[in-house]
Amino acid sequence: MRCAILWAFLLLPLFARAQSWQQVFDDVMTTDTDDEAGELLTDSYELLEQLASHPLDLNRCTREELEQLPFLSAQQVMDLQEYLYRYGPMRSLGELRMIRSLDRQQLSLLPFFVYVGQDYEQVTPPPPRLDTLFRHARHTLSFTGRIPFYERRGDKNGYLGYPYRHTLRYELSSLKHLRLGIVAAQDAGEPFLAKGNNWGYDAYSYYLELRQMGRLQCLVAGRYKLAAGMGLVLGQSFQLGKLATLQSLGRSISTVRPHASRSEADYFQGAAATVDLLRSGTTRAPNTPHLLLTAFASYRPIDATLTADGQAQTLITSGYHRTPTEMDKKGNTHIGAGGAHIIYNRGALRLGATATYSQLDRRLEPQRQTLFRRHYAHGRHFLNASADYGYTHHRVALSGETAIDGHGALATANALSFQPSGRLSLLAVQRFYSYRYTTLYGHSFGEGSRTQNESGLYVGATWNPLAHLRLQGYADYAYFPWARYQVSQSSHAWDFLLQATWQRGRWTLLARHRTRLRQKDNAQHTALTANNSHQQRLSATISQGPWSWRTQLDLSQTRSPQTDNGWMLSQHLLWTHRAVQLSMMGALFDTDSYQSRLYVYERQLRHEFYFPSYYGHGLRLNVQAQADLSSNLSLAVRLGYTNYFDRSAIGSGLQQILHSHQSDLDLQLRWRF
Repeated sequence: MRCAILWAFLLLPLFARAQSWQQVFDDVMTTDTDDEAGELLTDSYELLEQLASHPLDLNRCTREELEQLPFLSAQQVMDLQEYLYRYGPMRSLGELRMIRSLDRQQLSLLPFFVYVGQDYEQVTPPPPRLDTLFRHARHTLSFTGRIPFYERRGDKNGYLGYPYRHTLRYELSSLKHLRLGIVAAQDAGEPFLAKGNNWGYDAYSYYLELRQMGRLQCLVAGRYKLAAGMGLVLGQSFQLGKLATLQSLGRSISTVRPHASRSEADYFQGAAATVDLLRSGTTRAPNTPHLLLTAFASYRPIDATLTADGQAQTLITSGYHRTPTEMDKKGNTHIGAGGAHIIYNRGALRLGATATYSQLDRRLEPQRQTLFRRHYAHGRHFLNASADYGYTHHRVALSGETAIDGHGALATANALSFQPSGRLSLLAVQRFYSYRYTTLYGHSFGEGSRTQNESGLYVGATWNPLAHLRLQGYADYAYFPWARYQVSQSSHAWDFLLQATWQRGRWTLLARHRTRLRQKDNAQHTALTANNSHQQRLSATISQGPWSWRTQLDLSQTRSPQTDNGWMLSQHLLWTHRAVQLSMMGALFDTDSYQSRLYVYERQLRHEFYFPSYYGHGLRLNVQAQADLSSNLSLAVRLGYTNYFDRSAIGSGLQQILHSHQSDLDLQLRWRF
């Protein structure tokens, strides 16, 4: 039967459609999915989802708004602004091809996030009155629920709530100036209107956003996220990994945006505002000076594991409150924060500075007697400051940030890109994060998930030797002077990747190889041994009218010290016809162990993200349908099924399912009025 399923995958007809931004998202993801990196990946998806839901009008957007698009380089942002200023409004998105710095991948991505509006003016019109904004308001209300067709051990005895997961979202938006929303989220196993959640849902996120209101460039009240410079101090931003860094050429991102996700990690609660001190928002001339000041204040609860004397041992960001133990940790610690970021832009030059201060109501004291935790953040008061800088030329761009913490420890990250021609771009990223440097909000470029204890150099290139062929590759070296998890002494790591993409007409072919050479302790903890891995991907996509078909083969091999192999063959089908969209995915996988596991992005309903790992021997199926029931009402349904051929139970602990298979049904109802 397994052979029959395999041949069915191979013999299905080959149809395809133009790639969605989700498909490109899958092509550029190279992030490791440990707990912290997984949160960053989820947040990156949510950022793209927000940007796609609120596309920018190219004929009206400012430089700062264009810089929200994380896949554009600094030079491309300037080229877009220069084109609009020199030639006037765009009449169609086809004019994007006139901007030579935009490559084929970005040209395919931009239509999902921008559009061409009418009534363009060289001077930004005054912002509308609030009563006008509410007259033009659009409302969106959606409900998403998951029904599992299986029972976990905790559902019988252990979890406080029922096994259903659901989310309620409401948003009001008007033009590009106003957004107001609330997200209410409930995880499976959490109580609803009972046992600690007397207000109903387990988690709420709420926000009010005003943009381009005269001097006020942006104001967000409620829950929000911040990013500045290279992310050494404030890095709650876009993180897709080292391959995506080639796309933006290491550009720094400074932004304030609402926290419109169900995630309970890495957000502020209070208010943040960006003010244009020079009133430069009234003109779009590329060389107009900009002096923007962003100030923020925040006070929020956070979960923590407490010691016997009431100190916070670990700050918890998972957001799970399913058991009495997890519920006891809910909001048991509070953290206050404040700070500012000021940035000066004029043409090619960019200068900025950031300062933040945080205070906990309990002392943070991780188990520092463990060697790799010796220099983790500890205490009650935390101070960070940095200077960020950048210069963009027609062929050369430099960006960087240098930071210091309250104990005088240093961190710096710098990126230099060079484009000798329209077909070739080169990038180098240097970073040094002292093993003593600590930050509560920083997430910057690196091999590890922490902006600490790492020095390294990354070099990469994108080359288009032919009109339809794109080659990308990088080499990254990292040195860790202090001990890390499962590494009790200084160590180093290498990371190499090469990817080729061929696009012509209806066809897109992709081939990728990645090699990672790392070190870890041997069984006796007396020396370091090699922990090497190799991953390959081959995929083919063909397009024909409303159909989309993709065949993908993923391979993995790990040597640590034994050799484990794995493979996964997956098929992805998408069909769109007017108000109906149907997608299907099927995958067969077989790996020798968890060490050779494989990750494949799986398309989900709106605002949902799923990037699971597969190991062992089994089958994964996913069917999704979406239909517009009327001009205002849409319904989406997703059915997922996983069957393992090599085990009789899935998972462990309270999450264990006493079957070899599991399936769940997702429903989403969306009403726009």
